[in-house]
Amino acid sequence: MVALSELVQYTDSLLEIERFSDYAPNGLQVEGRTEVAKIVCGVTASLELVTAAVEVGADALIVHHGYFWRGEDPCVTGMRKRRLQTLLQHEISLLAYHLPLDAHPEYGNNAMLGKLLGIECSGSFGPSSPPLIMRGEFPEAISAVALEALLGEKLGRPPLHISGGDGEIRSVAWCSGGAQGYIEEAALAGVDAYISGEASEKTTHVAREMGVHFFAAGHHATERGGVEALSMHLSKQFDLQYQFIDIDNPV
Repeated sequence: MVALSELVQYTDSLLEIERFSDYAPNGLQVEGRTEVAKIVCGVTASLELVTAAVEVGADALIVHHGYFWRGEDPCVTGMRKRRLQTLLQHEISLLAYHLPLDAHPEYGNNAMLGKLLGIECSGSFGPSSPPLIMRGEFPEAISAVALEALLGEKLGRPPLHISGGDGEIRSVAWCSGGAQGYIEEAALAGVDAYISGEASEKTTHVAREMGVHFFAAGHHATERGGVEALSMHLSKQFDLQYQFIDIDNPV
């Protein structure tokens, strides 16, 4: 068991949340009981995940997508009321880490996705500060068909592949979630393929015209790894119970 304040302070420091200008607050978003013995983690703090956390007796819920997004209606009504009411009634704390959890070199979504696919990471780059796009290489070149199959096998869903040509793939850039907009940076960096979670209409044209293979492997699917790796680390650090609950999401 650990004090909530200590858990939050440690996690905030580990993920260096002060380095990020984000779209939502990182860290403790909803305060629950003062002591934590069991944490539940998941990708998004939907009502279904919150309810599941209640059912298994969680003291704290750790997610990648929390609440209070920039530009969102601030009124606590309807869906927002039900989510917050459930957390507050059961005194479950909500901790959310967005960009800091994408970028962390050991427990981040991008780091875990690279490990899952067997990519040897050589660093990160991109227009944001800190940079979010990771870059690396496969030990041996593979075909686009093989990479498509690998993504489907490791993430449990077939990716969308937009071909950038006939060549094999050795160098790769990747950024989880809704980072399809970085495809031009990836192409200019000279990689053979770029992997993200989602695709936009223009992504097809950029991939074809700039000659880079693009794979949209699922926003949810590419962001399962970070929050589970972080929670596993916290469970060992503070001798806590932890449970990852995956709420299915086809997007």
